Amino acid sequence: QVQLLESGGASVQPGGSLRLSCVVSGSIFRFNVLRWYRQAPGNQREWIAIITTGGATNYANSVKGRFTISRDNAKNTVYLQMNSLKPEDTAVYYCNAFSNGMDYWGKGTLVTVSS
Repeated sequence: QVQLLESGGASVQPGGSLRLSCVVSGSIFRFNVLRWYRQAPGNQREWIAIITTGGATNYANSVKGRFTISRDNAKNTVYLQMNSLKPEDTAVYYCNAFSNGMDYWGKGTLVTVSS
């Protein structure tokens, strides 16, 4: 049974920073890619960042230059460092792991950016 557990969501002022964590049960090496998504109220879930087994990364244009995805294989954890946060970054953030045609999801962590 694969489990993903996100943490680190909080309320922060515009311009602030947060680091989200996602702990994956078992070894994260078995997953081809790890991704972060987010879903704002009334919107569809959108992909924002990806990291491969080899460490290659890519980002949605909306977060490029502000967010950084990384992984700690020893801790089976994937991170999302978020800087220069904007009110439009307010959303529930989800961790996703993909392997052999299967998608696994965490339950999400809420980020609120407001003055």
